[in-house]
Amino acid sequence: MYEEVHKNIFLIRVPLPNNPLKATNSYFIRGDSHDLLIDTGFMGVPECREALDTAMEELKSDPARRDVLLTHMHADHAGLAGVYCGEDRHIYMNITDIGYMNMYFSGDVDEAMLRRYRKEGVPEELNQAVNARFRKGKEKLKLDPRYNGLTHGSVVECGDYSLRLISVPGHCPGNSMFYISNEKIMFTGDHILFDISPNITCFPFIRDSLGNYINSLARSYRYDVKTAFPGHRESGDYSKRISELLHHHRSRLDEVLRIIHEMPGSSAYEIASYMQWRIHARNWETFPIMQKYFALGECLAHIDYLTNRSQIFCRSEDGKRKYYPA
Repeated sequence: MYEEVHKNIFLIRVPLPNNPLKATNSYFIRGDSHDLLIDTGFMGVPECREALDTAMEELKSDPARRDVLLTHMHADHAGLAGVYCGEDRHIYMNITDIGYMNMYFSGDVDEAMLRRYRKEGVPEELNQAVNARFRKGKEKLKLDPRYNGLTHGSVVECGDYSLRLISVPGHCPGNSMFYISNEKIMFTGDHILFDISPNITCFPFIRDSLGNYINSLARSYRYDVKTAFPGHRESGDYSKRISELLHHHRSRLDEVLRIIHEMPGSSAYEIASYMQWRIHARNWETFPIMQKYFALGECLAHIDYLTNRSQIFCRSEDGKRKYYPA
């Protein structure tokens, strides 16, 4: 279940059953005074606990001296942070994501998202199904006093390694990478994935998630990276993958713009249904509920990008948003 990928750095593949991501890549760093676990897996999924329990036991990691470092707030990365952090140790995460999680638990995020999705033409049965999933998910992701907020440039030490936080908003408002400069190692989390493209969705209270992501990708070029450790799947050529992801989103933007030119007055829900998606489903109607939700969120992120740059505009018609070429 684990392998040493660099001196005293171990990759643990935490399985995600019935999830197209297949597994979360968790990384364990063995230190002198304490150990560090980077990302965890879902709370409430027995396979995640079994994988991490086995790895921690075989690696002889004492939970009392273990810190947890999170690349971002998503439940497949942060869900088990409280379980695997020592009682008197620390859970480190970008302070922006900590703030956003507080809004999420207050209900402000859910309410704002539901209001928007209704305006974007999403059927009410889909809205309610997704909200039910999120309410259930809240029960599995909790903040606790061990959370410590980090900012861009913050450094977390463990053994021979100094991990510097690189703020890369986009995939999450406080999405982060961690850089070990003397080893040219980058823990990329979900900012840079190598055989799938990270989901970039719209976030309530965030004006331009995709614009943030594209800017973060462009800034990521400045780091000299020999080895990238991603949050899912396999690794690859860091700089080449940045170029590929930028090209992917340029192509996606062109696709959304073409659809709006060909079918002006379409809702976001309709535009998403016309887009091409790499998923095992016969058509848009047979998409799994959460995959349809993720696709819609990605479509909206691209719509926001185009709207913010005056390439398209939105008109309210019968309480629903319809999109037209500028």
